[in-house]
Amino acid sequence: MAYLAPSEFVTKMVDAGEAKIFMSTRDTLIRAFMAGAILALAAAFAVTINVQTGQPLAGAILFPVGFCILYLLGFDLLTGVMTLCPLALIDKRPGVTLRGVLRNWWLVFVGNFAGAFTVALMMAVIFTFGFETAPGKVGEAIGHIGESRTLGYASHGAGGMLTLFLRGVLCNWMVSTGVVGAMMSTTVSGKVIAMWMPIMLFFYMGFEHSVVNMFLFPSGLMLGGNFSLYDYLIWNEIPTVLGNLVGGVAFVGLALYSTHLRTAPKRVA
Repeated sequence: MAYLAPSEFVTKMVDAGEAKIFMSTRDTLIRAFMAGAILALAAAFAVTINVQTGQPLAGAILFPVGFCILYLLGFDLLTGVMTLCPLALIDKRPGVTLRGVLRNWWLVFVGNFAGAFTVALMMAVIFTFGFETAPGKVGEAIGHIGESRTLGYASHGAGGMLTLFLRGVLCNWMVSTGVVGAMMSTTVSGKVIAMWMPIMLFFYMGFEHSVVNMFLFPSGLMLGGNFSLYDYLIWNEIPTVLGNLVGGVAFVGLALYSTHLRTAPKRVA
């Protein structure tokens, strides 16, 4: 595994953020759509494993395959650009503006949602044979995930909202660590290993990922989950996006940038 020093891969993070900000609208949407779709398939894969084996760890161990595929293909998740793009602004790269960062985030959000929703619709059709039969065990499980992770939080009021937000923070702390991990190595095997570990951790711990939820919750609504679109948006998606933003920017992007690229002066002996 060819390993890059922290100062080298943090520079790559800033370069990547700058490149994504200046990417064309067409390419940004295509890459975001494909990322959302592939991650949604990985989520369906992991839930299927959990249901069939009864072992959540098995699903968590295998879920990162989707993240590795989409990253190696050069596709973009909202959680990743949340971490990378602000670094180009902080580094004062020429032409980078706050408007450009927000434009990228919005386009990636739209693309991720479109991709995840497309797979959600396809899987709902598969689970119900074209909405003609009741969903099987996997479809029922997805519906119950939607209930527990919306109404379950709502039942605890402010404490539930805080828990949801913090799960979003911790999620993107790990997911963005996976994004950075891929930049630590110049070999495919090294990238995969570095990505696999934090992604497995976030999934097994039940942290909240905004793009995974773009698949799970629309799927749950289509498969008869006992929650509403309002519940999904207010008691999951919006707080999760905000938590993902804080986790990626504060605990990954700024932390690495400040200590490896803009280091403080050395102490005098």
